[in-house]
Amino acid sequence: MLGIAAAVLFVIAFLINAAEIATNEVFTSANVMLIGLTLLALHIAGIGNGRRYGRGHRS
Repeated sequence: MLGIAAAVLFVIAFLINAAEIATNEVFTSANVMLIGLTLLALHIAGIGNGRRYGRGHRS
């Protein structure tokens, strides 16, 4: 799920950059890309994948 959110943020950052949309200092394409990279790193680390391994899990 975090990987999909990261992909959406990358598309938004690309559109901001390609269309040269004027945004405020917080919502620049670089900041949106950094948030996307953070979500991608969390996805790769296994956080937010929706799987719970607890007492009933067998490996």
